Amino acid sequence: MYKCGGQIPILESHRLRLRRMEREDVPVLLDYWSDPEVVKHMNIPPFETQEDVWQMIHLLNGLSQSEDAIRWGIELKSSGMLIGSCGYNVWELAGAYRGEIGYDLGRPYWRKGYMTEALHLLLSFGYHTMGLNRIEALVVPENASSRSLLRILGFQEEGLLREYQMTKSGFTDLLMYSLLKRDYELSIKK
Repeated sequence: MYKCGGQIPILESHRLRLRRMEREDVPVLLDYWSDPEVVKHMNIPPFETQEDVWQMIHLLNGLSQSEDAIRWGIELKSSGMLIGSCGYNVWELAGAYRGEIGYDLGRPYWRKGYMTEALHLLLSFGYHTMGLNRIEALVVPENASSRSLLRILGFQEEGLLREYQMTKSGFTDLLMYSLLKRDYELSIKK
């Protein structure tokens, strides 16, 4: 059974490197995580200080040690620039073999195919290394870009979870998307 143990492995594609986020990433992540358009659908307020960002990185890295989550920074291999993050918000192996993904990208890097590429790495890791059978994503219904991305990756919309999450404006609905390992395997053979 997969154990992270705080080790966040490097995953690489043609253009991207997924890696552990570090203190030196704070300034660039503050640029992204303070942008209201980037955090609009993340159920967090925009970050205000570098210390807030460092605390979040520290929290996320700590969650990998306790086997509760694993989050990677998304880096452009050509420049070493961090452009966002992605990972498993939660996973459950015993009896379920499922995980839930989350992701964010700095606005200058939207609509360039980077998140599709990053999530291909994430999905492969989830199915082949972690041993997941089902990968889920919860999406605010108004987030058309995320919904489109998930459909491109082969995720199926399963339904509306009414008032599933508490936000600063009250309870909000979320859409459940999922991709099963067997469907993923079929899609990569095409």
